[in-house]
Parts: sequence; structure tokens; C-alpha cells
Amino acid sequence: MTTIKRRSFLKLSGVAATATVTGLPTAGSATAKAPSSTLRLGLASYSLRNFDLDETLAMTKTAGLDYLCLKSMHLPLDASPQNLKEAAGKIKTAGLTLYSVGVIYMKSKAEVDQAFEYAKNAGVNMIIGVPQHDLLSYTNDKIKQYDIKVAIHNHGPGDLVYPSPQSVYEKIKDLDPRFGLCMDIGHTQRIGVDPIEALKKYFDRMLDIHIKDVSSVTAEGQTTEIGRGVINIPKFLRTLIDKQYSGVLAFEYEKDEHNPMPGLRESVGYVNGSIDTMQ
Repeated sequence: MTTIKRRSFLKLSGVAATATVTGLPTAGSATAKAPSSTLRLGLASYSLRNFDLDETLAMTKTAGLDYLCLKSMHLPLDASPQNLKEAAGKIKTAGLTLYSVGVIYMKSKAEVDQAFEYAKNAGVNMIIGVPQHDLLSYTNDKIKQYDIKVAIHNHGPGDLVYPSPQSVYEKIKDLDPRFGLCMDIGHTQRIGVDPIEALKKYFDRMLDIHIKDVSSVTAEGQTTEIGRGVINIPKFLRTLIDKQYSGVLAFEYEKDEHNPMPGLRESVGYVNGSIDTMQ
């Protein structure tokens, strides 16, 4: 395997060392975009869970990301239809695309109903969700009724419902094709499954991906800046491009919750730099 140093990736993406340390804009970095490829880069807003919606929109743009999946702390599940539409309008005005909502946990039919109404009123066509096993058939019916996709998020070791991509796939493989996976590659790696092999094996149901890196291939592995951990990110990206993945690649940076921008921008820089080397 050919290895390219992290510094090369960061230089290629225009993210200077000072930016990754301070989180301040540098020439070319604040508006950095993914090179021309099939990959669309976005943010899972849980990364910015300690910031309000306005701050989250500004920080997402500063990170050079175009797509946004909003968690309930930024878009409350009990918000009125009017408030949801107003928030969606604010996101559009900011130059961002709200492409999904979640992760939303669904433990009753009422919570499934709420999730679909919420997504409809927010104007998105996908829910990143975790419906309980006994609600899969009911959720499948709602997918058909609303024409809204559901991508089930796996949560790795300790998750008794959907720990791995396989645990999701086996439950939904015979259901509506709009029922699929949101593979979290960090949790996938932590459970001892190679996310690259999982991507290949379950690609036909891969609706969304949360990208991150982790410190070890164990349950104790922690989120770290992309490129500093154990996941072969360049190979993963190469596989996505080769398979013409058309979904969003959403950064979920869980580290440094009170000061996430330096690590998030470093991670975006590494991914952009990796893609640059493949053009």
C-alpha cells in the first residue's frame, strides 16, 4: 500500500498548519471544496452539539462543507411545522443543503410518525434513524407513504440493536430499497469490522456515511482527527469513488466538543487532500 503523509494531504487541500491549530481561516481553506469527483462532503451536526443553529451554519461553511444533517439539538423534534420550514429556509439562505435529519431514535409507532412528519416539514428526503426491530415493518410502510428514505445508523460495541452494518443489512435487505444504511465507519472499525469491506458488501443499501477516524481497532477506540487514527481513509475514499457512491459523506467529529473546529478542519483537509491525489 502506498502511504502519503498527512502533511501532504493538508497542503493539497490548502489547510495550513496554523489553521488546524487555531481554527482560524487561512487563504483558500475556508472555502475549500471537494475536488471534482462523485463525493459530496457534509456535516453531521452532532459534531457541533454545543453550538446553536446560527453558529453551526457559520462553522459548517468555515469548514468548507456544503451538506448538513441536523440533529435535534439544532432542529428540535417538537418544533412546529412553521418553525421547521423557517429553519430550512435559513439553512438554504446560508448556502447550505439540508439533506437529512437525525440520528432519530424510534421506540414506538408515535415516534416513527413524528420522525416522518418532522422530515417532511423540514423538507428533507432522508432520516438517519434507529427504529427498534419490531417497528421495521411499520417504518417500511411509512417510507412508502412519505417517499422518505431511512438510513439506519450502526453504533458499534455496546449497541444491542444495530452494532454493525451487517446487523442493519440483515434486517432491511428484503424491505423497500429506500430503507438502507448510514454506516458509521468509526463504530464499524471499533467492532472489529473493516469499513472498506463492509462498504463493498452492503453497498446496494448504502444511503449515507458518517466519516471519522478512531484511535484503535477496539471497543475502547476514540474519535480522533482523520488521518491520525487506524482507518485507511485514502483506501476507503478510493473505494467510494470507484463504486460511484452518490450519497453524502458526513463528518461526525465527536472529539473536542467545546472547541471542535481545529480538528474538524484538519479532518476535512485530510479528506480533500486524499481526494486530490486521486484525480
